[in-house]
Amino acid sequence: MKNDKGILLESGTNELEIVEFSIGDNKFGINVIKVKEIINPVSIIQIPHSHPNVEGIMELRGEVLPVVNLAKSLGFAPSYTPEKDKFIVSEFNKMKIIFHVHNVSQIHRISWEDIEKPSDMYQGSDSQIIGVIKLNGEMILLLDFEKIVVEINPNSGINIQQVKKLGRRERSYKRLVVVEDSPLLRKLLLDTLTEAGFNQIELFENGLEALNFLQKTTIEGRRVEDVVDLIITDIEMPQMDGHHFTKRIKEDAALAHLPVVIFSSLITDDLRHKGQRVGADAQASKPEIAELIQLIDGLIG
Repeated sequence: MKNDKGILLESGTNELEIVEFSIGDNKFGINVIKVKEIINPVSIIQIPHSHPNVEGIMELRGEVLPVVNLAKSLGFAPSYTPEKDKFIVSEFNKMKIIFHVHNVSQIHRISWEDIEKPSDMYQGSDSQIIGVIKLNGEMILLLDFEKIVVEINPNSGINIQQVKKLGRRERSYKRLVVVEDSPLLRKLLLDTLTEAGFNQIELFENGLEALNFLQKTTIEGRRVEDVVDLIITDIEMPQMDGHHFTKRIKEDAALAHLPVVIFSSLITDDLRHKGQRVGADAQASKPEIAELIQLIDGLIG
């Protein structure tokens, strides 16, 4: 696997590196940050009555990890060149998962501005695509790995029961801006935040849309604090990612006072410094919705 650029060390550049891989003749991408390593396939143990997209489990350096057949998850045929198959060992949402793919080619460094949002014409509500990258005359599809995992194990996603355990609290006057590109997670966030008592929520699909909304508010002469009390943002989003979005807010004198909470599958001990560098007031890892709500209460209680 070729990597000419090196792993991104900066924060807030609105750039990312993706590992390009293939399923059949189709090219896909996964954020390098989610990838721990890439290995050749090894023997796995099948689990009776497991989800059809789960091939089984394998041991890797003392850890027992599930192996997900990505071709089956996406509805594609099995590999016709199994000798080229690879296992992508990934970590996100506080989980380690191995994805079985047909080939891995190279790493690309690109800007989130160059990633197009999927069109409603072909995306559909069940789509697992969060972005389309046009590169060297080809298209690379950026996958929603969180959705793929939640479809296998719904308990790995945002759980409204966590919110109910917190108990009721008056939150209806608090105004939130929520920035999340995944349709599935936007709905889950809306449902769980509503259950927690928030009923003034503005939803946006990426940082650029949300930033335009906030800046338009100030241009129109309204006080931004009359429109929003706190911002919740994902990291991985087409057009403008959450780190760059946070940086732009904190560099804008009219917006800098707004608390920003980053809520992402990429929040780990090793990567938390990226959010801190761009000025995030707090960070929580998906799917810990109860922790997110407690952070909100602490910032605008």
